[in-house]
Amino acid sequence: MITQLQGKLVEKNPTYVVIDCSGVGYFVNITLHTFSSLPDSEFIKLYTHLQIKEDSHTLYGFSTKVEREIFVLLLSVSGVGANTARTMLSSLTATHVRSAVINGDVVSIQSVKGIGAKTAQRVILDLKEKMVKLQDFEDVSVTAPNTNKEEALAALEVLGFARKQSEKVVDKIVKSVSGEISVEEIIKQALKNL
Repeated sequence: MITQLQGKLVEKNPTYVVIDCSGVGYFVNITLHTFSSLPDSEFIKLYTHLQIKEDSHTLYGFSTKVEREIFVLLLSVSGVGANTARTMLSSLTATHVRSAVINGDVVSIQSVKGIGAKTAQRVILDLKEKMVKLQDFEDVSVTAPNTNKEEALAALEVLGFARKQSEKVVDKIVKSVSGEISVEEIIKQALKNL
């Protein structure tokens, strides 16, 4: 399975790109959101999904891992093919698709060309729980690089608190604050809640 491509951008169109990876040109189908997020520079990286059928091997490329994950989840729904999933991710952002599924927003999903009421309901029914898990996964990965959070966790461990318990409390504190929060403030608030 080809999971990502990194190389020189040879050709760029709204529906596909050609990437030269060490002399081999890969034709990769993309969404409009991926097209708009591609840099003008020659060197690009795409997260890919390879679909193998009896008569073809087709590569689909995405600018983010989350967009690729949502594409793969959409393919698992009966009645949703690769072209429909790509159209959905071109019409709506990956975040919008995820929130529409989680909130049961049939109208938003049905607004995509080629998706009727029954298919929209099937998408919501089949993917609601999976999208919630994907959202949890993304929330964790977004907050992971926070160095203040990591420093606070290390300090709490030194003070004798268990890492798992501390991490739950610190995550709540970091999420509740809209801006940047200092290490000292995280520790103070965590000590009150541990």
